[in-house]
Amino acid sequence: MLGENFVYFFTVGGFFIGIIFGILKSFDAEGLFVYTFFITTFFYLFSHIVIALYYKTITGKVYFFPKELHEKDLDLFVKEINKREKMIDSACKITDIAININSNDMVGVKS
Repeated sequence: MLGENFVYFFTVGGFFIGIIFGILKSFDAEGLFVYTFFITTFFYLFSHIVIALYYKTITGKVYFFPKELHEKDLDLFVKEINKREKMIDSACKITDIAININSNDMVGVKS
């Protein structure tokens, strides 16, 4: 069912419910008109809210996902992380070598 037809259906249904409720609850023509107007307006606005939420969830699920672009970005991130890991590993090796040289120098000074 199209959204426009859904709104029409709910509005007409609200109109008839408003007339029935107005006949049961009001004692004059003005009360009948007020009940019918407010209930029809409520059904009209409610149908628009339902349609808006329905189309929001339907269009939210159907969208284009650029897989190739994301894969390229992720590959770039992996390369950068590997490069930084190698740099950190070499810095740790240099630090370990410096610590060993310092410890060897300190052993020679104490003797």
